[in-house]
Amino acid sequence: MSFDRYVAICKPLHYMTIMNNRVCNRLIISCWMAGLLIIIPPLSLGLHLEICDSNVIDHFFCDATPLIKIACSDTWFIERMILVCAVLTFIMTLVCVVLSYIYIIMTILRLSSAQQKTKAFSTCSSHMIVVSITYGSCIFIYIKPSAKEEVALNKGVSLLISSISPMLNPFIYTLRNKQVKKALNDSIKRLAFFLKKRKKVVD
Repeated sequence: MSFDRYVAICKPLHYMTIMNNRVCNRLIISCWMAGLLIIIPPLSLGLHLEICDSNVIDHFFCDATPLIKIACSDTWFIERMILVCAVLTFIMTLVCVVLSYIYIIMTILRLSSAQQKTKAFSTCSSHMIVVSITYGSCIFIYIKPSAKEEVALNKGVSLLISSISPMLNPFIYTLRNKQVKKALNDSIKRLAFFLKKRKKVVD
């Protein structure tokens, strides 16, 4: 999304050429592959953990923190590994976001019209909201001294990052689009007309 915003604001005339299907597919595959590679080291260590307390994971999904909590073997090394992987992911992705926004801000400041500047900042605000929620949640969950400390609070934050944030994405990104707003209004009008017509038939 950072790259998309960068191209949309810094190279608007070349947007359709740069952000074609092939580039989008490559970006998606790269993100999936990077995510898979970053999770393999802690996952391979986690498979050898001895579970002696309980086999019930106190979480919504099988995350590292609740799994470590029920392990009776020494988890110091795997905790450090999770911390390193989390910090690496955080730094690499943050560098991409920051670089994109440096170029975006430089381009916006060069715009002559105040209206153009407002529109450009408005385009980026949606992405910044999602970035803030995601990074804030990830820092809270993964970048801390011990994974065995508090799992109950992490469950609420995990719900935010895994469910609420993705659920908000369509609203944050698409409801700013005029065509989407029009389509939504048309759908509401059609639904209201259908319900009104049905009520008349029943009466």
